[in-house]
Amino acid sequence: MDFPARIKQQTCSDCLSGQELGFAIKMAFQPIIDWQQQSIFAYEALVRGPEGQGAAWVFAQVNKDNRYYFDQACRVKAIETAARLGCSSYLSINFMPNAVYNPETCIQATLEASELYGFCKEKIIFEVIETEEIPDKGHLTRIFQSYARHGFLTAIDDYGAGFANLEWLQVLKPNILKLDMALIRDIEQSPAKQAIVRSTIAQCELQGTTVLAEGIETAAELNWLVAAGVRYLQGYYFARPALESLTPWSDIDTLQQ
Repeated sequence: MDFPARIKQQTCSDCLSGQELGFAIKMAFQPIIDWQQQSIFAYEALVRGPEGQGAAWVFAQVNKDNRYYFDQACRVKAIETAARLGCSSYLSINFMPNAVYNPETCIQATLEASELYGFCKEKIIFEVIETEEIPDKGHLTRIFQSYARHGFLTAIDDYGAGFANLEWLQVLKPNILKLDMALIRDIEQSPAKQAIVRSTIAQCELQGTTVLAEGIETAAELNWLVAAGVRYLQGYYFARPALESLTPWSDIDTLQQ
């Protein structure tokens, strides 16, 4: 993998300043629901621009020269903001696998931020995102193994839409598998999608991976997923991402009806 020669080990203060990155970022948080417990299981941290600009604006600023710093800055900003907002649930952070040149080195700023801001590292989930092709399966496997050694949970995001397939699922053995919204949309009307989701759930049960459905927008989608045994749920049906704010359980009106 090709990484800029000037990369150095960063501290969380370097990342938080945004000096190396070249532009400021903020975090929005979207709740992940534990249907069985009727509670918020986690908040996913989603990057935004300094004025709340969407992820598309942010990623347009990212290139091969600042990709590493962007990945590190997102981790630290997510932890700092979640801690400041009093988050006591799990915190899910997206990471770019092609920005991780050495898992043990790249994780140092995360560990420092967890300690500095008093956020329990065992409550951090790292989600692999698919903004770029991942040619090296071994590299991603080493990242997942390294994170597990440090007590972090791991997740594959957007399952069913990108690189991930049953083979990857079996090799990586993530703690959590997030079903992509393309699989979820109108699933109650699609036997083909239902078959894919059921087979994925069966494989996850065999290897101890938790299934999470994202992108839920309707009651019909929710009802089908719950009936199929999916416990963890996320989507606009419950709450949209909130900029520098944690949506409380009491504000998730759809569950109170």
